[in-house]
Amino acid sequence: MANKVRIRLWSVNVNNLNYVVSQIVDIAKKAGINIRGPIPLPTKRLVVPTLVPPHGEGTKVYEKWEMRVHKRVIDIAADERVMRQLMRVRVPDDVYIEIELLR
Repeated sequence: MANKVRIRLWSVNVNNLNYVVSQIVDIAKKAGINIRGPIPLPTKRLVVPTLVPPHGEGTKVYEKWEMRVHKRVIDIAADERVMRQLMRVRVPDDVYIEIELLR
């Protein structure tokens, strides 16, 4: 049975995330190996309400700040040549990658 590699990516900037995902998919397709994904996972919304008036008197008015964390999962066949190419992919600072070897 062939080994697989699971690549998890997440970022708050969806454009940078999609750019890195497209590079990974292009490398895998050019090599002709099996690929499954990118699978979009549910987006996490982190909402922080803050009180607007600085003195705290009067009506309570809140301002809501929101941060969205976008996630993707890609499964590819474990190929040494492809993995070396993946290590050379330029990844922006706000995109995080986790690579896991599956059996």
